[in-house]
Formats: sequence, structure tokens, C-alpha cells
Amino acid sequence: MPMVPMKQILEEAAKKGYGVGAYNVNNMEQIQAIMRAANETKSPVIIQASRGALQYSNLIYLKKLMEAAVIENPEVPIALHLDHGNSFETCKTAIGLGFTSVMMDGSLMEDGKSIASYEYNVDVTRRVVEYAHERGVTVEAELGCLGGIEDGHGAGIAVDDDTHLTDPDQAVDFVQKTGCDCLAVAIGTSHGAYKTLRYDKDGNALPPRLALDRIEQVEKKMEAAGYPSYPLVMHGSSSVPQELVEIVNKYGGKMKAAMGVPMQDIQWGIERGVRKINVDTDGRLAITGAIRKVFIEHPEKFDPRDYLKPAREALYELIKGKMKDFGTAGHAGDYAPMTLEEMAELYKRQPATV
Repeated sequence: MPMVPMKQILEEAAKKGYGVGAYNVNNMEQIQAIMRAANETKSPVIIQASRGALQYSNLIYLKKLMEAAVIENPEVPIALHLDHGNSFETCKTAIGLGFTSVMMDGSLMEDGKSIASYEYNVDVTRRVVEYAHERGVTVEAELGCLGGIEDGHGAGIAVDDDTHLTDPDQAVDFVQKTGCDCLAVAIGTSHGAYKTLRYDKDGNALPPRLALDRIEQVEKKMEAAGYPSYPLVMHGSSSVPQELVEIVNKYGGKMKAAMGVPMQDIQWGIERGVRKINVDTDGRLAITGAIRKVFIEHPEKFDPRDYLKPAREALYELIKGKMKDFGTAGHAGDYAPMTLEEMAELYKRQPATV
């Protein structure tokens, strides 16, 4: 089975009301762990790489690792997605590498830090959509800005700043003008392990206060405008499990008051149209905790396999749980995957953007 367009994966998820995790990767062990979980739970999966990951892996290595994942897991629908593309050229490069989906994050300027105007976002996203759809490639866009910084990408907006959240009244106009296939909504989530400024009297972190109602508002407005079941995306959606933070700290880490998005909030979003859920920080925690444990308990070890194997195992266990919690498990065989060529033909028959 070749890698499939992410659009199909999300549309199939909408039909049965589940969410699909999009898991960030940088190396072989991460890909192996995620694919083992997907294969065992029979889950479609989105593997995504940031610009930082592409630089780290020197582009071609990541592509070949993904090709190996496809060969080893022929029954699993897999989309390869560019996370937070910062320009038309970046997205074009990813498409040339064989990515079946790209995100054009026009909420920020090309530097990945400065907040962009609505007009800029519309223009650059539309250009990417026109190029990508000719090749059957899915395009994710972002409306509003997320908090935090990830791989150097982000405006550094404070987690309690609600002035850059998605405006539900703009969503329909944005989708009509750009033709994007799915939309990342800013509802108060943020990148990284520290997603809150709320603490109890003892200094323990409390979950972030999210504007979850905006998900429902956007979905209703999209449906009223003739876009039923339009796929929404939650970024910054790691839950930062406290047991993983405790493991990191037990073995020499210094993570204090870290807190993520509760799973019940993510599931609330899935029930109201969220189809893609981005997960990165949780995987980093699982890997880091497992490696730290080996270094502390077995300081004599120096073979990388001695710590990368438990790291891979820890990530596998984490992702397996996510696939069950998101409702993805059991759906890998629900549909016949499309090729990019078939998707390109479908795009040709779609109405032109405004």
C-alpha cells in the first residue's frame, strides 16, 4: 500500500466520528514505535515531520525510513505530513519528497515568528493549495495563532493570551478563499510541555483553560455554509502525562509544573469535528524518561541500542494508548486507500475557490 492522501484519512474518520493522531518523528526508532502501535491496533496513522526534523534527518533519510514503514505495514493507511510549513517553497520541497500532505502555516510570516495578516494567510495558503491539489496532496492551514514555540516555530504567544484565537466568523470565508482541506484552530492550546499558567495553592499545575466552544462554533458555521463534517485540527494537544514527567524527574530531570491538555478535552473536540490531533511532547517525554532510566540504573552501558530499545518501547506503549483514546483503533481496514493520482482527479472536479 502506498502512502495515502491525508484528506481521505480525515474524511473517513469523520464518517465514523473518531480522531487520528499525527505523531512527530525525527528518527528510525520513533517511526518504528508508531508503526508498531498502528499495526497492532489496526489504526490509520499520520506521521509528520517539522522543518527542524527534515533538517535533522537531512531530508532523504526520513523519506526512505517512511518508505520502509510502508513496506513493513502494508495493511495500514499512512499519510506523511509536513508540520508547520513556513512558505510556498518549503511546501513545494516536501511535496517533491513524496509527502502526501503539507501544512501551510500562514498565520505567521515566513520567519515562523511574526504574526501575519489575514490577507497574507489567505494568499499564501491559496497558492500552496493550487500547487498541491494538482498533485493530489492535502493541505492543512491555520487560522489564528497558537501559543508557545516548537522547533523554533511560533510567535511565543503566552498561553493565557486569548487575543489570537480563531475567529469562527472568519473560518468559512478562509476555507472558501483558499480551498484548504482541513483547518487548525487556535483555542488556547500551545506547543511544548508547559501549556498553563494556572496553579493550585500548592503550586501544582492545573490544566489550561481552553476555548473549546470555538470548535463547536466553527463546525456549525462550516456546516451551515455547505461544508458538513469539515475536518478540524488540534495542535499542541499533548496531554503531558504526569507519570511520564515523574519518570523524567526521578532520573535526573528538572521538569516542574508541566501540564498538558486533558484527554477528555481532546475527546470533547473529537465529538465536535476535530479529526487530526497533533502529538509531539508526549513522545519526547516517553523517550527521554526511558533513556534517563537506563543511564541512571546502568551507568556502565554505552551501546546506543541499550537505551534506544527501551525508548522505542516506551513510545510504542504511549502511542498505542493514544490510538485507543482517540478512537482510531480498529479502522485501518475500513476503506480502500486512494492514490495521489486518484485524489488529483477528484480535486479537478471540485468548484474553484472564491
